[in-house]
Amino acid sequence: MAAGLHNKQAKGEFDVMDIYSKPLKHLWDADVIVVGSGSAGSSAAIAAARTGADTILVERFGYMGGTSTQVLDTFYGFYTPGSVAYKVVGGVPDDVVTALKGYNAAFERPNTYGAGTGVTYDPMYLRVVWEQLALKAGVRLLYHSFCTDVIRDGSSITGVIVDGKRGLMTLTAKVIIDCTGDADVCHQAGAPYELAGDIDPAQTLTTTFRMVNVDVPTANAFGKKAMWAKMGEAAQTGNYDLPRKEGSWHITTLQGVIHTIMTRIADVDATDPVALTAAEIEGRRQVIEYVRFLKAYVPGYEKSELSWLCAPIGVRETRRVYGHYRLTREDCLMARKFEDAVAACGAPIEDHHEGSDTKWEYLPDGMTYDIPYRALVPKEVDGLLVAGRCFSATHDAHASCRSMAQMMALGQAAGAAAALSVQKDVRPHELDTHLLQTTLLAMGARFGEIRADDAYVAPEK
Repeated sequence: MAAGLHNKQAKGEFDVMDIYSKPLKHLWDADVIVVGSGSAGSSAAIAAARTGADTILVERFGYMGGTSTQVLDTFYGFYTPGSVAYKVVGGVPDDVVTALKGYNAAFERPNTYGAGTGVTYDPMYLRVVWEQLALKAGVRLLYHSFCTDVIRDGSSITGVIVDGKRGLMTLTAKVIIDCTGDADVCHQAGAPYELAGDIDPAQTLTTTFRMVNVDVPTANAFGKKAMWAKMGEAAQTGNYDLPRKEGSWHITTLQGVIHTIMTRIADVDATDPVALTAAEIEGRRQVIEYVRFLKAYVPGYEKSELSWLCAPIGVRETRRVYGHYRLTREDCLMARKFEDAVAACGAPIEDHHEGSDTKWEYLPDGMTYDIPYRALVPKEVDGLLVAGRCFSATHDAHASCRSMAQMMALGQAAGAAAALSVQKDVRPHELDTHLLQTTLLAMGARFGEIRADDAYVAPEK
């Protein structure tokens, strides 16, 4: 990217049109291409551009954020659960939260399941925050475009083919980062992966929804355990179809508006559009059942109404690539450290299996494990990195490490690695991991041993 544009960005004088001022035939050539702009992809693109790479971000919708702006409203994974909360994620994720708080659109909230303090935010403001951080870093955004194929030169991937309103377009780069969640680029490139359900049962899908006009103090006083008991009671009447006899709701940044996670759709291959279509329909059907239940059985919901449905449905796992290392259940529960660490996690294994409950398994109190860089480097394909929920992990490890804060941390690591690989003219698996770690720490990333001064102190009310 031109030095003049970088100077403008440093002074805060960037203009969105500057990013698209290149002649069209050059617009689609870059150092780094990031495909998918969820928490991982957005962070990857920002980190790559900040590290000096000419970066393109490809997104199939008309805005950034993926699950963070379409399905959920709380970042988990910033802090460890347990008797003392330690902050284990930093850098680009901190910039996201700071920008949200600048709009008065985020606050910290304890989690009653023991997943640790969460950062609840307004998803609409987050769409703006992701976009502005990306543009200021110099990322070139390409919305309404879906990766349908890749370009390979021997064992290396050199570009992607995307489809959109104008038809097929070719984008080329020195390093490509797959942040599609479903490992679409890895799939097209022939990188090996495990499809969720092939070995262990795949986690279920969820359609989240919001209710307005809720008497929050009354509903909160009723409590989750009483609500769960009422779910069982309502289901036994035969008048309600409630596949999950638990679930949660929590306050949002808007008064009287509740965000709800209750539906459960099992045994779905979310890489199959036919199966995914059926899941979308079933998820919305279940929402209406839970809305009926809440209004009839839970104090505080008598005057409430459905105000929002997530779109698309929330998917927890599909393809998980086989990288140069595969994070395991033992790595998580034993709080294992790695020499090539690029991110940390203290979240429990949270398995949304088929059935009426959710399985939780916790790390030792206050402990964290590392995620190694090798888990972001797919086997058998050069010039390719992966971040987000399709990174290299087993089913159980994935069920711990898929929190959005960790996905941001992995994206940040992949973005920095891609930019450094371009600068050093090496393939991603050849990159000096010490250099990568030094770069990430300078950004504010956290991994390795927990420091006492990382203890989280709740803000004063």
